[in-house]
Amino acid sequence: MKRILITGGAGFIGSTLANFYSKEHKVTVIDDLSMGSISNLDSSANLCFIEGSVTDRELMEKVLSKTQFDYIFHLAAIASVADSVARPLETHQINFDSVFQLLELVKNNQFELKRLLFASSAAVYGDEPTLPKQEESVIRPLTPYAIDKFAAEKYVVDYYHLYGVPTSAVRFFNVYGPKQNPESPYSGVISIMMDRYKKLLNKEAIDFTVFGDGTQSRDFVFIEDVIQALDLIATSQDSLGEVYNIGTGKAINLNELVSIVDNFLGINLPICYEDERSGDIKHSLADISKVTEIGYEPNYTVKTGLEKYVSYELNNLNGEDSKK
Repeated sequence: MKRILITGGAGFIGSTLANFYSKEHKVTVIDDLSMGSISNLDSSANLCFIEGSVTDRELMEKVLSKTQFDYIFHLAAIASVADSVARPLETHQINFDSVFQLLELVKNNQFELKRLLFASSAAVYGDEPTLPKQEESVIRPLTPYAIDKFAAEKYVVDYYHLYGVPTSAVRFFNVYGPKQNPESPYSGVISIMMDRYKKLLNKEAIDFTVFGDGTQSRDFVFIEDVIQALDLIATSQDSLGEVYNIGTGKAINLNELVSIVDNFLGINLPICYEDERSGDIKHSLADISKVTEIGYEPNYTVKTGLEKYVSYELNNLNGEDSKK
């Protein structure tokens, strides 16, 4: 039975990963619940939840000196680009300082560790227009969030090469799926869109705001494919000291995205088009050839992933209605 530590483990990606592993392994989750929720986590004797911040050195040292983990997934972050612009110092403490601190604590305490996996972001590529993005593409971070992610990522990789700490990093593209909080300022466009569909089904008057003409495109990757990739990278010897894009290798624009769900539900989502926002990136697409070399293969297209996500939300909606 593996021993796994997941920081930010009550959030969208973290809780899905924790629930996946806790079926067969011992999982410790650390989360300050600023954006995550304990309700995201399954009730399991294999799962231990600790409420606290990854910036709390005393807490982190206590956890890492008490238990020898097989795998550590560092997902805790303030994922809002806008927040990092408004509060660069505070977000830097979470998005960079906590990573540096964790690396030092792991180096000094975790002698049986098989892998520390750090969650970076496709935001590191910035607005350099060449597509698709390869791991060796031009890096042009435009915000404190992207700068912190890239700097932390470089430290993570170098701690393997300099000190032998077994590390890997991933750059998430646009992850979506169940348990993504549409009320969060960090939430992705699909979860916000799904929230509007649910309100539309409840006969509420709504519209869905699109900034620009809807032709901006993204590489949307379903959460179950993300979990597959994280598990593969954490357990592969070939991935030591490496960085990987996590996406599908295919892009879709927002208008097409809405059309898929419209057709699936048999309704039309009212769209309100507004001016493009300054700094928004028009197109994003991952080159996933590097991660496919270690066995990753997306199981979901945007269409099949959306249909599974919509079905999940409809089941929850029907459950809520039956309780009223």
